[in-house]
This record gives sequence, C-alpha cells and structure tokens, in this order.
Amino acid sequence: MRAAAPIALALLVALGGCEREKRSFSTPQPAVSPTESSARLSTNQPAAPLAGGVRQPASDTGPYEENAFAVNQGKRLYRWYNCNGCHANGGGGIGPPLMDADWRYGGGPAQIFQSIVQGRPNGMPSFGGHIPDDQVWQIVAYVRSMSGQLRKDVAPSRSDGMSQGEPENARDRLPPRPERLPADQPTGGAQR
Repeated sequence: MRAAAPIALALLVALGGCEREKRSFSTPQPAVSPTESSARLSTNQPAAPLAGGVRQPASDTGPYEENAFAVNQGKRLYRWYNCNGCHANGGGGIGPPLMDADWRYGGGPAQIFQSIVQGRPNGMPSFGGHIPDDQVWQIVAYVRSMSGQLRKDVAPSRSDGMSQGEPENARDRLPPRPERLPADQPTGGAQR
C-alpha cells in the first residue's frame, strides 16, 4: 500500500503539468461584449462587406495567453488569414512590425483585439464578423508572443515552415511603447 502512494503522487504531479498543452475542444466563454457596440474604423474588409458594428473585448486579458496549443493555433491562423501578407512574419512590410516594442494603438490583448475586429485607418482591414471571436483571441495571443509578451513555455518554439528568425519563445521581452501621434490625429481605439 505504501509503494502505491509515491506512484499516485507522481501521476498527480504529471497530470498537473498537462495544462500548458491542453487542447480544448470547446471555446471559452466569449471575452467580448454581448452587443455590437463599436463602429468599424476601416472601410476595408477581407470579403463581402458586413454592415453594423463590432463587439468589443469585455476585459483587457485574453483567454488563451497561458495555453500553448491555442497560441500555436493562433500562429496557424495568422498564416491562414494572410496576416503575414502585410506584417510579414512579424517584421513588418506594408503593415507595422509586430516583433518590436513600438505599438501605435497599444500592445495589450484588448487593444490588439480591437485592431483586428475594428480595423484601423490607412490600411488595417476590419475582420470583425469575418473571423470568429475565439480565433481572433488566438491570433491576439500569438501576436503578443511575437514580441516576447508571453511566457517562454507558452510561446511557439518552432515553425512548420522555413525559419524567418528566432522562435517566439527565444525572443526577449519588449514592453510595448505607445507611439506618440500628432495632437490632431484621433487614435480611435487600439491597434497594432
């Protein structure tokens, strides 16, 4: 009976470590407001234009920032929705880089969420209603991993394609610095 106790304890410890890679087949409660309360800030949309507003984040924290599987799904979705078409692999291009500390509209999870669903003037399309909210949150978590904002054991450690630089979990943390905009230019919320 005493020999079984250490084995049972070891199994409990091993099972407790599985949360990092937990694969959830049901989405968490929506981390967004229940109504479409905000206007789109961009007329660009990835498909047939949708009328109406978009939903806003209910809090400043994302539901997937501690889940390595969801962050890796965000990496896959980043490619699927062609985010790298403008932001390259995080290094910038047509859109701003996502791997540095300079964030025009804020680098918090809620601010990045707003940038994706509302869009931004001068280029960033409004994806609100085109991408399910849980997938937007997965992309948000991945985007934050690109500048080292997530724990190293949660951020993706390798890419499925050709390497474009250090893996996300090897990057140093770069705290976001808001960009100073001219006084006459409205910020309209948050975006990258």
